[in-house]
Amino acid sequence: MWRVSKLGRLQLNGPRARYQLQHPSSSQDKPNFQIFDRYLKGKQRDRAAWLMSPTDNFLDTVAERLLDRLEDCKKDFSTALCLGGSIEPIRRLLRGRGGIERLIMMDMSPDMIKKCRIEEKISDPKIETLYVVGDEEFLPIKQSSLDLIISCLGLHWVNDLPGAMIQCKSALKPDGMFLVAILGGETLRELRIACTVAQMEREGGISPRISPLAQVRDAGNLLTRAGFALPTVDVDEFTIRYASALELIEHLRSIGETNALLQRNHPDIKKGYCFSNCCYLSVHVWS
Repeated sequence: MWRVSKLGRLQLNGPRARYQLQHPSSSQDKPNFQIFDRYLKGKQRDRAAWLMSPTDNFLDTVAERLLDRLEDCKKDFSTALCLGGSIEPIRRLLRGRGGIERLIMMDMSPDMIKKCRIEEKISDPKIETLYVVGDEEFLPIKQSSLDLIISCLGLHWVNDLPGAMIQCKSALKPDGMFLVAILGGETLRELRIACTVAQMEREGGISPRISPLAQVRDAGNLLTRAGFALPTVDVDEFTIRYASALELIEHLRSIGETNALLQRNHPDIKKGYCFSNCCYLSVHVWS
């Protein structure tokens, strides 16, 4: 049923369906506009797989609110793809919502996929679970083969976000649903200001530390450009308090959200006290 375009190929390994995605090294297959170091982001995801808490309050809250959208739909989604980001909270909190019969778990990190297989806790034995190691920038899914695509806090690290959305649109069946949460533009505002002021005082200039994040209008425009119908975008904002900036950095590291910009510089953050606003955009659209 599943096929891959010229961008990659699939290898079947193991007794259960686990797919390994491989991409050619040719630069012609890479997005023209490079912002993020995807190789580094994969390594950060590998590290996060073993540092991440079994129940992270922030990730669980975002995943739960995203999955709540499925309860507003009367339609069942028999085949669903969980795409990158917080795939384990999505799988753990699904609880039979959406009428899903086949769930494909995909992440660019082999260690994250391995952890999901070890900690598999789907209570409904009727759900067939497949595991794919793949990149959101090169979606290895046949056209018009999915009823639902869910991405929880993953797509904001994609170099070509419009291209990734177009690939998701192509993979969905007519009347399929695209359900995604990404970090919004005001996320980590306090940390960003603190790093900027400290670096200006010490070095007389600043280097990029926070990835470019979409605003509500940006998300709506991108969805329209990708060809989705009936887009709905909303914003939730959480204030999360940390005892120190180092504790905040450790949390970001444990969930794979540390700096992966190509023009990054090494951080130099002294111990202090801060709190951070985490703002994310929740998007659900129909193909």
